Amino acid sequence: MKKEELQTALKPIADGLFGKQGRRVYERPHFDVRPLGDMLADLAEIRPEEWYGYAFSREPLNGKFTDEQRRGWMEKALACGREYAEKICGKYRTRDPERLAECMGMDVSFPEFPEKTDRVLFAEFRVPNKICIYMDAVKKAQKLFERPGVSEVLTKELDVSGLLLSHELFHCMEEQYHEEIFTKTEKIRLWSLGFLHNDSNIIALGEIAAMGFAQEIMGISYSPYLMDVFLVYGYSPEEASGLYEEMMELAGKKNRIPIKRIKKE
Repeated sequence: MKKEELQTALKPIADGLFGKQGRRVYERPHFDVRPLGDMLADLAEIRPEEWYGYAFSREPLNGKFTDEQRRGWMEKALACGREYAEKICGKYRTRDPERLAECMGMDVSFPEFPEKTDRVLFAEFRVPNKICIYMDAVKKAQKLFERPGVSEVLTKELDVSGLLLSHELFHCMEEQYHEEIFTKTEKIRLWSLGFLHNDSNIIALGEIAAMGFAQEIMGISYSPYLMDVFLVYGYSPEEASGLYEEMMELAGKKNRIPIKRIKKE
């Protein structure tokens, strides 16, 4: 599939970690389904800084940026996430996500499904202090560890709900430190006319930093961005395979050639 066709087909698919799609009615795209372990192995080789193409592909203002800006912001946002992970872990002397959430005064719940939405949603933070981890997604993910090669990449010890919680905890940190944290203070000027100007936040920075934060908290070697494929696979192996193609393309990597088309793995 050509790059332009791939990007068009994937617009309705998960637009960031935890599947935060908009509400759309669309015809499902068709992709060759690849073995999950193979896809994760390929994605795990992408360095965190190399995910900038995918990270910014979900940013509403992406068309206004240069690659140099994207790379620079990627590095700074990841560093921001890691810095605040060390800050919060040092403050409370723990790296356990649930313990951190308790110390931070977060109200964490684990419902089976999100309410009043037709989106695929894995976890969410609600201002000021509520986090929901949706267990339907977690349970589907846990079953995927039985697939060949999956535990070798993610490790059998990976706590999926803990990773989701860690990601959302960063968004709480953003609210608590909004006057000083990089993801909130960094802005882009959209237009200027004399003394008037319009500066905007860059939404992608918060998501990138949350990835660096979660990676640091969980002590994993790979970027949490690959969890997009892993978690989406539990709902649609075909769409997860399409997402893999997009990630590899945007990282400048060569896709693994599928052996054959598989309707159901």
